[in-house]
Amino acid sequence: MTEWSYTVKIWAIRKRDYRKPYQLRWKVGLRPHSESFLTQGLADSRRAQLITAAREGEPFDVETGLPKSMVAKKLDISWYEHARNYIAMKWGDSPGNTRRTLAEAMATVTPAFVKDTKGMPDNRTVRRALYSWAFNKNRWDEELPADVAKTLDWFKRKSLPMSALSDRLVVRSALSALSKKLDGETAAGSTIRRKRAIFYNALEFAIDAELLADNPLDRIKWTAPEQVVEEVDPECVPNPAQGAKLLAAVRDQGKRGRRLVAFFGCMYYAAARPEEVIGLRAKDCDLPRRGWGLLRLHETRPRSGKAWTDSGESHEKKGLKHRPRKAVRRVPIPPELVALLRWHLSAYGTAPDGRVFQTLRGGLVQDTGYGEVWAEARSRALSPAEFESVLAKRPYDLRHAAVSTWLSSGVEPQLVAERAGHSVAVLFREYAKFLKDGDDAANAKISARLEKGA
Repeated sequence: MTEWSYTVKIWAIRKRDYRKPYQLRWKVGLRPHSESFLTQGLADSRRAQLITAAREGEPFDVETGLPKSMVAKKLDISWYEHARNYIAMKWGDSPGNTRRTLAEAMATVTPAFVKDTKGMPDNRTVRRALYSWAFNKNRWDEELPADVAKTLDWFKRKSLPMSALSDRLVVRSALSALSKKLDGETAAGSTIRRKRAIFYNALEFAIDAELLADNPLDRIKWTAPEQVVEEVDPECVPNPAQGAKLLAAVRDQGKRGRRLVAFFGCMYYAAARPEEVIGLRAKDCDLPRRGWGLLRLHETRPRSGKAWTDSGESHEKKGLKHRPRKAVRRVPIPPELVALLRWHLSAYGTAPDGRVFQTLRGGLVQDTGYGEVWAEARSRALSPAEFESVLAKRPYDLRHAAVSTWLSSGVEPQLVAERAGHSVAVLFREYAKFLKDGDDAANAKISARLEKGA
């Protein structure tokens, strides 16, 4: 931490027989300082600066001997440089997907912190240069493509100094930027909240680095643009009959489909996320010959992309989403899924590390591969009108189908949230429409109880 002192003594300039003959000497606290100059005028100018700062009551830095205003100016770096320092600070302890999120946030706000936009490349060129290169630490030692180098040189020249961020109007422009998508449309509420949180943290880092005195976001009254409530659209969710037809259409796609029918079944019957299914191991499955079984989910294999991981692999091994690393989610599974998994293990065995699902070569199941199978299943199982709609557009909609089925079956929301790996608050926010569908049944139960009491 910087040590400040108001005890300052400044001596007259003395001349010596050196290359820089004019020496200014002063003392801050008990620590002496000196600086030499080529001319008397330069020495007098610096001495006048120190005297003025002392008379105006500025604290002096004991280490450097400089008044606070001069220390701040000396430390002042550009936002672009600070953003890269922030990325470097966060990089080592962040998984691949978090690194991508950090880079995305910095790439969004950085164009707002420039002196002017003269000569700025188009939005897509800027986003590519910042997101894929400037804020991807894995690429800092690589040779830059010519267009990227030109774009980043422009930002190095045009980026505002950090001291400019003490102006609340400057910071407000960044809030406006993070509220928009690249095409100018308003971003999703969750995206705005995530980027704002990262931006706030980057400003806190600036305080730690003594580039800012306080966080300007704390002094700004700002409300994110109004958002549509983030609920699961019932139009996306297949009903049980449609779900069964879709799984059958997966199975009917030959060897490739048969290897994936249980994969999709885990999403549909157990509300598992795709990255949870990819990491599922046989030892974590209880699959009795009859009745219900159990999945113990505790590992995910999210796909971050090779550019963002230390290993150079596309997938990383992590714990459950938003849970402690060793947390386990126990999900009872119906006989239908038990049968699918028993058949799958009997037909294909496990990968060398015990994973249930693997490619023909024993690798991790890829989203591109299962995405193609799912697209083909929709074209086979759905009517032309359904195919053109948003019904089961993504494999992830199978997870929504599982949760909505549990809710419509009368399972307590707290238990549904536990099995799905949600908080109750998220469940009520995202599945509000499905909860409302149960109002009539709930009202009937209440009426029956009241009539019984009468």
